[in-house]
Amino acid sequence: MQRYSRIKHVMQQTVVESDPLQKTLFTEQLDNVLLHRTWGYVILIGVLLVLFQCVFWIAQYPMNFIEWVFARLSGFLASVLPANGFTDLLINGLIAGIGGIVIFVPQIMILFGLITLLEDTGYMARISFLTDKLMRKVGLNGKSVMPMISGFACAVPAIMSARNIENKKERLLTIMITPLMSCSARLPVYTILIALVIPAKLYFGFISLQGLVMMLLYILGTVLALIVAWILKWFIKSTERSFFILELPVYRGPRWKNAVYTMIEKARIFVFQAGKVIIVISMLLWALSTYGPKNKMAAVTRHYDQLVRSNPSQASDYEKQRSTALLQNSFAGTMGRAIEPAIRPLGYDWKIGIALVTSFAAREVFVGTMATLYSVGDGADENSSTLRTKMSAALREDNSKVYTLATGLSLMVFYVIAMQCMSTLAIVKRETRSWKWPLIQFGYMTSLAYLLSFVVYNIFK
Repeated sequence: MQRYSRIKHVMQQTVVESDPLQKTLFTEQLDNVLLHRTWGYVILIGVLLVLFQCVFWIAQYPMNFIEWVFARLSGFLASVLPANGFTDLLINGLIAGIGGIVIFVPQIMILFGLITLLEDTGYMARISFLTDKLMRKVGLNGKSVMPMISGFACAVPAIMSARNIENKKERLLTIMITPLMSCSARLPVYTILIALVIPAKLYFGFISLQGLVMMLLYILGTVLALIVAWILKWFIKSTERSFFILELPVYRGPRWKNAVYTMIEKARIFVFQAGKVIIVISMLLWALSTYGPKNKMAAVTRHYDQLVRSNPSQASDYEKQRSTALLQNSFAGTMGRAIEPAIRPLGYDWKIGIALVTSFAAREVFVGTMATLYSVGDGADENSSTLRTKMSAALREDNSKVYTLATGLSLMVFYVIAMQCMSTLAIVKRETRSWKWPLIQFGYMTSLAYLLSFVVYNIFK
C-alpha cells in the first residue's frame, strides 16, 4: 500500500492526463461543425480540394527531378554504348519502363500519407456518417462508404472489405460500383495527361488548375458510382432490412510515424507489384514495337536507305522518319492500326489504342506503354527528351497534334470509368461466386466509358 501510495504521489507530481470528459466535450463541439447539415459537406469538399492541391503542388518538385535524371541517364547510355539491339532494349525497354514507374512514386506517397492522416484524426469515420443519408437514396448505406474510400487505393481489397455489409443487396451494389472510384493505378494516367493538356495556372495565387481537374476526375467517378447504384437498385431485389451502426472515435492528433510507414509501404507495393507487371509488358512491347513482318520491315529499310544515299544532307531527318515507319509496320503498330477505326471517334490514334489494350492488365501500364512506344518511335540519342515532351510533340498523319485538350479530356474520362483491371474482375467473380456479375460490370463500365468519352471529345473538339 505504501509503494502504491508513493507511486500515486509521483504520478500526481509528474504526469499530466487530459480529462476523458473534456475530450468527449471537445469532440462533440467539433462534430457540431463537421457533421453540420450544410457546413459539413462544404468542409468535406474543402478537405478534398486541399488534398488534391497538395498532391500536385508538393509532388511536382521530386517528379521533375526524377524525370530529369531518367532523361539524362538515357542520353548518357545512348552516347557511351554501341548502337545495337541490346542497347535499344536497355534504353527503350528497361529504362523507359522503370522511369514510367518511379516518376509517380512521389504523388502516390503524398496522396496516401494525407489519407492516413485523415483516418488517424477520426475524420474518415465522420465521412461515413455524413454520407449515410445520401447513400440510402441510391440503395446503399453508410457502411458502403469505407469500401468506396478504400477503392481510392485499390479496388481489390476494397471489394473484399464489402463483406462487412450484412445486407446482400447493398453488398452486391457496393461491389458493382467500387471499381468506379479512382484507384492509385489511375493516378499516373491522370498525371501525365493533365500535365499534357491542362495549363499550370494558379487562381488566387494558390489554387492550381491542374489540381482542380484531378479533383473533378475523382468526383466524376464518385458521382457516376452513385448514379449507377441508383439504377441498379431497381434491378436487384431484396427483402432484407438495412441497419447502419457506427462508433465515432474521439478526435486525436495524427500518428506521423504511421503516416510515414503507410507512404513507404504504398510506394513499395506500387514499385514491386505493379512495377513487375509494367516491366514485363514494357519489355514485351519493346519486342513487338521493334520487330514485325520481315517483308514490310525490309521494304521500309530499303526505301530509307535509298533516300539517305540520294540526299545525305537530310540523313538525320530520314532516320527519324525511318524509326516512325518501322514502328508503324511492327507487330505493335499493326495491332494498333487494326483497332484504330473503333477508337478514332474518341480522338485516339493507334498508339493510344495499343496502350488501351496493354493497360487491361493494369491501368498504370498505360504510361510504361507510352514510354516504350515513343522511345522506340523517336529513337534514342544524346539529347533524349522526357516522355511528356515527346507526347506533347506527337503529330498525326495530317500533322495535327495528337494530344489536344479534347483528346486528353476524352482519355481521362475513359480511364475514370473503364474496367481496365483483370485482378478486379477476378475478385468480383470470387466474391459473387458467379461470372454473371463481373461480365455485367465489364460490359456497363466499358460501354459507359466509350459513350462519355465520345461525348466529351465532341464537346471540346
